[in-house]
Amino acid sequence: PTAPTQPRTTVPPATAALSSAHAVPQPRPTDVFADRLVLVLSGQRPVHSMLRHTAGRAYDELAWLAERGPLRTRGSRPVVRDIGYFEPRAGAIEAFARIGAGDQLRAMAFRLEQGGDLRWRCTAVELGGPRRPRTDDD
Repeated sequence: PTAPTQPRTTVPPATAALSSAHAVPQPRPTDVFADRLVLVLSGQRPVHSMLRHTAGRAYDELAWLAERGPLRTRGSRPVVRDIGYFEPRAGAIEAFARIGAGDQLRAMAFRLEQGGDLRWRCTAVELGGPRRPRTDDD
């Protein structure tokens, strides 16, 4: 009789157990996008850094907001203080965030949609205050 064959793994068992025990949790897409949007809206990153992370009108909305520098401050840098979200369907997230800079708070809302390539993209963004005027193309 022949010996039973063992399943092959590409990672030695001791290493596999160690890596799963110390796996670093991945940040939620809401956290990643809230941070990216704050960096752009505070002038710390250029708006074009969001080109591949947006879809539809979101880039135009973001560019319009960024021109006005709504989160630029003279004192402390704005940070995401809190995030909440709702999933209206699989592959879509509607998120809101409280942005703080010193003792000031602002509200930000954004929508994320997961594409066929499984990447999340921002499809809408709003910040408390004036909105971008609608055009016939919208």
